[in-house]
Amino acid sequence: MQLSNIRAFLLDMDGTVYLGPNPIEGASAFIDYLQTSETPFLFLTNNPSADAAYYRDKLARMGIQVDASHILTAGAATARYLREKTPYRRLCVLGTPSFEEELLRADMRLDGDTPDAVVIAFDKTLTYAKLERACLLVSAGLPYIATNPDRVCPTEYGYIPDCGAIAALIEAATGRQPDFIGKPEPAFARLALDVLGTEAATTAMVGDRLYTDMAMAKRAGMPGILVLSGESTAQDVQNTPEPPDFVLPSVRELHRALLETR
Repeated sequence: MQLSNIRAFLLDMDGTVYLGPNPIEGASAFIDYLQTSETPFLFLTNNPSADAAYYRDKLARMGIQVDASHILTAGAATARYLREKTPYRRLCVLGTPSFEEELLRADMRLDGDTPDAVVIAFDKTLTYAKLERACLLVSAGLPYIATNPDRVCPTEYGYIPDCGAIAALIEAATGRQPDFIGKPEPAFARLALDVLGTEAATTAMVGDRLYTDMAMAKRAGMPGILVLSGESTAQDVQNTPEPPDFVLPSVRELHRALLETR
């Protein structure tokens, strides 16, 4: 695989284009390059608690100007998956109000009495009553879907339980695991490719985590570009049995490499 063969990009966000409230050096210029060169790209985030408009505004505060259509959250991907790939329309939902709005926009119904499926996400509004209802329905055999497998969500005050932790609790009570949509599941990549209208073989996943970003790329048959500006280190790359196709310090160096190949 050569960089010159890549025609589109899926981009992780935190650790790849920004860290917390601060952009990674060179990220804005890289995104400008993708836009001016008319290279298809899509931001992907496993966080389903906020919608694309939230991330558009967050990027804008860092000087990165993109339309909300360039952002696909795990929440939006789950809503799209339900609408396009399943017959389920009435849902028992564990999730934030923002995630519920994503589902309503996808013509889903929030029906805790006679649902077709149970759908869970990161949920700061979680109550024991909601958890009890979901467990009873999962135990009864209803289809069971989750936005993302992350066990914790990083915050400025520490790590807090994420969707994967809620799924682990439900599994402990019911013995069942959900069908996850977010990274590293290839379903997320396939939905993103559908949005872009591009092929897996020529669309690269750019991210900072081996076990989510690069694992999804591998499972979806996509080139993987690991940047060392976030979580994964050069030592991690040496220790992994399945190294990514490319390893670069950051998207700044990726931008430079693309300019040289084009």
